[in-house]
Amino acid sequence: MLFNFIISLFMSLCLLLSVAFFTLLERKILGLIQFRKGPSKAGMLGVFQPFSDAIKLFTKEFNYPKNCNFYPFWISPVIVLFISLNLWISFPYYFMIISWTYSFLFIFCIMSVSVYSIMISGWFSNSCYSILGSIRCIAQSISYEVVFFLMILCLIYSIGDMNIESFFLYQKFNFLIFKHISVFMMFFVSFLAELNRTPFDFSEGESELVSGFNVEYGGVGFAFIFLGEYLNILFASMVVCVLFLGVSIESFFFYFMLVIFSFFFVLVRGCLPRYRYDKLMEMCWKSFLISTLNLILFYSSLFI
Repeated sequence: MLFNFIISLFMSLCLLLSVAFFTLLERKILGLIQFRKGPSKAGMLGVFQPFSDAIKLFTKEFNYPKNCNFYPFWISPVIVLFISLNLWISFPYYFMIISWTYSFLFIFCIMSVSVYSIMISGWFSNSCYSILGSIRCIAQSISYEVVFFLMILCLIYSIGDMNIESFFLYQKFNFLIFKHISVFMMFFVSFLAELNRTPFDFSEGESELVSGFNVEYGGVGFAFIFLGEYLNILFASMVVCVLFLGVSIESFFFYFMLVIFSFFFVLVRGCLPRYRYDKLMEMCWKSFLISTLNLILFYSSLFI
């Protein structure tokens, strides 16, 4: 147990460090897209910029609204970071493989709970902008979580198991991305909506909501929310690699593809404008849901 705890702590520190360099990668890519340099002053090519930002955020004074409910308002960023770290428990580590029969069911249970932290931060801040941002985020997440599990069900019909290890074993010679290309495209778009990334960043629509549900947070609270969101992006890239590529984690190609998918999340942010909110809900309920249900009927007829 002590060894497992030490490995878990080490993996958590590595994840937080990876978030730091992922934010640097994002700012560099967005800088190139917008014909500017990006971070370039702190260290060589701005390598130390994430660490200087972290020092700035964690040393700032923690301000909070006068009319907020203090304890729920303060604890919700901690819940965001805790849930994001808990998601990585299901990752099949080399030294500590925590694998069980219903791994993906566990992942979706944890992802569903993450909505409550956004609801708490918006509601208990007693700010109209935060409440509007949290309501939009909850409606968006609930819509896409329904479609998410149905898409996973399409893949489970092929695999016959909900264990992550089974996806690795099944795809040694045959990647699911070739058999389920339509599911892959819908899955990637749905993850953009689930992570509140452009073009579906409605919970943080600056032009409409003044930064959305986290508008009242600064310093440590904002840093925790920021870390939680970027951990989720890396986790989403990992899930896409496991589901549709199934490359072993001992292979360099797995981590290369994880970086590539993370790069695409950033590229979409730099290239696409924000989608209209009613169009998003219409795409979910009228397009993705109907298509996924038809695919489930098709795959169930093939594999059962």
